[in-house]
Amino acid sequence: MKYVYPDGKPKALTFSYDDGEHYDRRLVGIFNEYGLKGTFHLNSGNLGKHTPGNIYVDPSEITSLYEGHEVACHGVHHKNMPRIPLSVMTRELYEDRIALEKYTGKIVQGFSYPFGNYTPELIEALKAVGLKYARTVEATHGFFPPGDFMMWHPTCHHDEDLIEEGKRFLDVPDYIELPLMYVWGHSFEFGRSGDWTVIEEFARMMSQKSDIWYATNMEIYDYLTAIRSLEYSADESMVHNPSAVSVWYEQNGQILEIGPGETKTV
Repeated sequence: MKYVYPDGKPKALTFSYDDGEHYDRRLVGIFNEYGLKGTFHLNSGNLGKHTPGNIYVDPSEITSLYEGHEVACHGVHHKNMPRIPLSVMTRELYEDRIALEKYTGKIVQGFSYPFGNYTPELIEALKAVGLKYARTVEATHGFFPPGDFMMWHPTCHHDEDLIEEGKRFLDVPDYIELPLMYVWGHSFEFGRSGDWTVIEEFARMMSQKSDIWYATNMEIYDYLTAIRSLEYSADESMVHNPSAVSVWYEQNGQILEIGPGETKTV
């Protein structure tokens, strides 16, 4: 058995963008035009604010703006978490979930670390308030799936030779099982410079590939977690999928599916 992504796609691509400034509108438009999917990490306490140099999206537009994408947490006020008391840290996380779930009408369980800073105490707080994954800013420049979702390291920031990284991903070696490219950044980095060239070129290059699964961060989390939760018989001749997510694999040249709750002879 060789695990693959949904519908037998061998590769996956996801994006993660922070802070929720109004430049997200154009970035979402680019993603939608080229059929890409991303996760947008918002500070609920900043939504709707207009400050010098910063204009944030309004709570009233979140549902429509990010439709088809994922909204995730980034802390209510974008505080540097390791520098605040645990009680305040926990409140920053919990109240961010409450607000974003109210605005989206969906369960919100993703996170990205403000300023990229994290500690073991913060990771335990994330788990305590029901957050399931957290993105760092530590680029791997590789395409292996994450080992620990609470320290989910991206492939690269969009200003780190993104086009060349994309070309490498399109020709990723066969020995990497379930290759994943994960791009992160801030939409204001395009907006303030006025240069959207890199992300537009990258989107065109990656668009409409039959071998790529375009997914949000949470979709990636749910799928890889489903694979890791599979239960095998002692001799590995049978496998049971206890999750609510179908798992796909390739065997003897065929693409096969193990449905939710299904047990198969393999």
